Amino acid sequence: MEPITVALPKGRLQDEVLDLFAAAGYTLDEGATESRKLFFDDTSGVLRFILAKPADVPVYVEYGASDMGIVGEDVLRENERNLYEPLGLGVGKCRLVLAGPVSARDWNLRLEPNLRIASKYPHLSRAYFQKHGISAEIIPLSGSIELAPAVGLADLLVDLVQTGRTLEENGLVQLETIMESQAMLVVNRASYNLKLQAIQEVVRRLEAVVQRRNSQE
Repeated sequence: MEPITVALPKGRLQDEVLDLFAAAGYTLDEGATESRKLFFDDTSGVLRFILAKPADVPVYVEYGASDMGIVGEDVLRENERNLYEPLGLGVGKCRLVLAGPVSARDWNLRLEPNLRIASKYPHLSRAYFQKHGISAEIIPLSGSIELAPAVGLADLLVDLVQTGRTLEENGLVQLETIMESQAMLVVNRASYNLKLQAIQEVVRRLEAVVQRRNSQE
């Protein structure tokens, strides 16, 4: 049987996720991730991991280039991919927040004219402001979101934070939490039907690891 392919996000989540898989019995040969290879198998041959940019993982899974993937819940909600989501993994926890200068704590956003919001998450940002009846222009950016209020590009920003330290270092404060996020296991819907037993076994093992870790917290 061909390996089940799992798309992993390159970067900060990669090692945490591989630790989860190792605890579930899917280990790698020593040094497997140290080369420039973009795919590698676990020692049992059951799983084949491929490395992709975090935002691309759900695309690989939805289009069937990968059977499964690990992706931040924030990315899932921003892009609304048609994927099966069997399990939250309890790692990569962070928050999508509305932030701005300290003075913004005293603003009534519904009364602020020509409000501009910078964000890597235009869909989630727009949905948040519409839900709260606030008129705002969303300015999509791909990086250095904290710079936008400092140079007058935007009044506020919507961004992902873990500790909030970057905001503080740039003179910004958190105003509202829009959503909590964690790493999610996602599965291609066709793969789930075609490889049901094999995929369910992977999910079962990972779920046991997550539950064990949660009980130890």
